[in-house]
Amino acid sequence: MAELPDLTVFANILTRKFHDKTLNKIDITVAKKLNVSPAELKWALEGHQLLAVKRAGKTLQFHFSGEQVLGLHLMLRGELVAIQHEEVPRFQILAFHFEKGEGFAVIDLQKQATPTLQPAAVAVPDALALSKEYFSSLLSKKRTVIKTLLMDQKLMRGIGNSYADEILYNAGVSPFSTANAIPAPYIDRLFNSINEVLKSAIKQIEAANGDELKGELKDFMNIHSRILKKTSKGEEIKTEKIGGRTTYYTDEQQLFL
Repeated sequence: MAELPDLTVFANILTRKFHDKTLNKIDITVAKKLNVSPAELKWALEGHQLLAVKRAGKTLQFHFSGEQVLGLHLMLRGELVAIQHEEVPRFQILAFHFEKGEGFAVIDLQKQATPTLQPAAVAVPDALALSKEYFSSLLSKKRTVIKTLLMDQKLMRGIGNSYADEILYNAGVSPFSTANAIPAPYIDRLFNSINEVLKSAIKQIEAANGDELKGELKDFMNIHSRILKKTSKGEEIKTEKIGGRTTYYTDEQQLFL
């Protein structure tokens, strides 16, 4: 699943490539997840300029002229791919065709990628816009397992399974820790790790992608990897399920209960 760093880079690439270009046609191959009819979506977007693509939590938001906004959640397997002219890639959900034959498509083998016209505003803070006060207060009130809390999109938006592991490892906190048992110094470390890990990942993914949509990248991860057996410090990497999701961790991470 594409998470906050990947989506931030995708948004930047799409804005650079298609800023102020007119959407000539949108092809809707799979309509079951739309919140409006295909005809309504075409009426709202075709003929309008794409002003910007922004990331909001785990979604992309395409801002068109005429105050039209299309939200897109790629879900577990959704991807963005560049296309030319009337090209139709396998597993296409939507295709955006701009002037001069340029465009991109949303593909998803599972057909779960979800487009939403005029998505409702969400008050939950983004992971990169958290205040330390909000974060500390949140942890103090929850007896939730810390990894589950970091991934809860109703509490903070943008962090998924992979980066929760990376953040917890960076902070030296066990993913099995109880949120309100984590002492203040480690809360500070966690807060700083959220920013450090996510911003570092954005830079590395930007460097790897350039101006191309190369998909989700994870080769640089320190612990969340099926290939790695030990960390760069020589710690054994272990795996266990939390909430049905595979968690990567080491025994050296501090456990607070």
